[in-house]
Amino acid sequence: MTYKRLDKDKAIVLFVDHQAGLCSLVQDFGPDEFQNNVYALADTAKLFKLPVVLTTSFENGPNGPMLTQLRSAFPNAPYIARPGQINAWDNEDFVAAIKKTGRKQLIIAGIVTEVCVAFPALSALEAGYEVFVATDACGTFSEAARYAAWDRMSQAGAQLMNWFCISGELQRDWRNDVPGYAALLINHLPRYQHLQISFDTKR
Repeated sequence: MTYKRLDKDKAIVLFVDHQAGLCSLVQDFGPDEFQNNVYALADTAKLFKLPVVLTTSFENGPNGPMLTQLRSAFPNAPYIARPGQINAWDNEDFVAAIKKTGRKQLIIAGIVTEVCVAFPALSALEAGYEVFVATDACGTFSEAARYAAWDRMSQAGAQLMNWFCISGELQRDWRNDVPGYAALLINHLPRYQHLQISFDTKR
């Protein structure tokens, strides 16, 4: 077994189909929890200065536009509005935007897990990329659908991680940026915020 760790100098984050209409399909997380997870991953990308690619599928239809807060968080990131391809990897502009970064570690999140995440994840693995699925920033119809998708991707070689695990592996050492990393946790983990408050009152 070789421990393949995320590296902030090798990783890129792909936000696939986090669209207003598709959010209504997410049933394996509560809406507040899910949005917090997505924005926590976005803040993780910003903290570690990771390249980001945004993409949507058929956004002029019922899938709707990308979440406004997510798009505004990365105003300079490539934004690929796919005209119809269900698998984002079938879109040449999407793949070209990834290749342009020169990075081989793909952190993928999206809606829905078994399609919009699994299809490009499997395609990327086939193309020789390392794939890390941000599990709690992906959503689908049910837990049964989620676990089936996770199993399919992990058996193919994808690593399944939540945003907290991703941030920790990128951080490596608290001393690299104590205020920045602590702020990320405080902003997105209420329990960590309580821990910090408790610590502050004891000093």
